[in-house]
Parts: sequence; C-alpha cells; structure tokens
Amino acid sequence: MQTSQSHLAYLALEHLIVTLALKPGALVTEKQLIDMAGHGRTPVREAIQKLAWQGLILVKPRVGLQIAEIAPEDHGNVMQVRRELEPIAASLVAEHATDEQRGRLGDCAQAMDECAAAGDLAGFFAADKAFDEILEEACPNGFITAALGPVQTHSRRLWYSTANPERLDRAIALHVAVIQAIHRGKPDAARAAMAMLIDYLAQT
Repeated sequence: MQTSQSHLAYLALEHLIVTLALKPGALVTEKQLIDMAGHGRTPVREAIQKLAWQGLILVKPRVGLQIAEIAPEDHGNVMQVRRELEPIAASLVAEHATDEQRGRLGDCAQAMDECAAAGDLAGFFAADKAFDEILEEACPNGFITAALGPVQTHSRRLWYSTANPERLDRAIALHVAVIQAIHRGKPDAARAAMAMLIDYLAQT
C-alpha cells in the first residue's frame, strides 16, 4: 500500500503530539514542524490542516500554530464516543476486512507484543495508530470512521500522558483479543472484545 508524503508528514506530527514531544499549549511555527516532520512544506501544510480539523493544532491568526491543550473533560468526552461507535466498527471490520487487511492487523498484534516485552510505550502507540488506520480502511461505514479518527488520536495522547509500562501488558492483551476476533471473521466476538478494550481504557 502506497502512502502519500502528506500522510507520512501527518503520522510524524501526530506521533510527536501524542507522545507529548510537542507539548500541549506550545506555540510552534510551520518551519519548526517542517523540520520535525522531515517532509516538505506542502505535505506538512496538508498535515497541519488535518491535525487542525482533528482539534490537535489550533491555527491562530497573527499568533501562529498552537498545540491543543488537554482539558479535564476530554477523557470522558472521547471515551463516550469511542464506547458507542468503536465496537460497531470492530464488528463491521470482522465481517468486511480483506485477507490483506487481516494480515496487517496480525502484524500490529506482533508489534504490540514486542513493545510489551521491551516496555516500549512510544512503539506501542505507533502500532496502535496503525491498528486504528487499518480499522478505518476496512470499515465500510465512513460516517463511523470520520467520527472516530479524531477521538482516537485525542485518546492516545491522554493515555500517553498518564501511561506506564505496568498497564501496557493488559492494554496490549485486549488489543490482541480484538485483532484475533477480526482475523477469525467473528463480528460478535470482535464487538465484545472492543467493548472490553474501551472499558479498560476508560478506567485508566
């Protein structure tokens, strides 16, 4: 699967925001983001537009670009959306994913297991982003995935801000359970496994 330069720039910047290398509330310039992303001006501008749409970067006239703050109510709000929509998405993916998409989900599960063994939080969050993107690609309901994309990224950043390696094992086991249900083509099992994952994430 070919990935555009703008999407690669988006993934680079999104990872920096999620892992707090770009701190909440920080003011940044387009030039700084170009340097950090390692891509040209046009791809980075397109990435900034997507991150602004997702609410992760604020474009402030006469001020510049600001990384969105984390508000106290954010966690409850994003989990409310995820709890309603993500089990449905998992069920649809279990029914409609191609063999190639199921194979890439298996690669995500393997990468997550390796991160658990190494205590690699940043690596896990990169694998989790790949997991979300495959689900988005495989889900036939674009309205669900349009709603989920931004809240999944906000949720990852919130979780990273309080995450520790001790909680990583359980989170990875629950992700792998979802992937296994999708891989077997079991919509009901995928829905139930995703509901368990979201319940766990809502508590942490």
